[in-house]
Amino acid sequence: MTKVRLEAFSDGVIAILITIMVLELKVPHGEDWRSLATLAPQFLTYALSFVFLGIYWTNHHHMIQTVERVNGTILWANLHLLFWLSLVPFTTGWMGENHYAPLPVALYGVVLLLAGIAYTLLQGAIVAYQGPDSKLLAAVGGDRKGKFSLVGYAVAIALAYVVTPVSIALYVLVALAWFVPDRRIESKLGG
Repeated sequence: MTKVRLEAFSDGVIAILITIMVLELKVPHGEDWRSLATLAPQFLTYALSFVFLGIYWTNHHHMIQTVERVNGTILWANLHLLFWLSLVPFTTGWMGENHYAPLPVALYGVVLLLAGIAYTLLQGAIVAYQGPDSKLLAAVGGDRKGKFSLVGYAVAIALAYVVTPVSIALYVLVALAWFVPDRRIESKLGG
């Protein structure tokens, strides 16, 4: 089967998740800068999650460009990824509302870690379906950036109860690592 429905469905789900997150930002009560400043934790968490969802969307788009056809394993692996991404608005809201308390920060990381694992599994399903001449495998190779992300999330989860700001800094570091455009797939596909 072709990849069109998988791609369209994934794009729609990610767009809805971003919409849900922005709708969770509440209008402040008051008209001065101080009332707006009270929303800083929620806004900063929203911005970080927006960047993460944007990273997943762009990398998913690039990954699917290597695919001509999909099978059931790829469809289920994609749904697995979307499941974990669908929890991002919840953990975003919880972490922002509770001003970066340890448990919400740790759970945020758990969702990011599980989304990262799901992305890796989807990548593996595509590579397995494409076989030994996989375009995706040629593009990502050993996927050091993906492995770095998983380790970064795991360390951040472990540190959430010890040094919460370091956990958040690790989430930002992982996002920054992916924010730099990843040209591996584009280079293998010729632009």
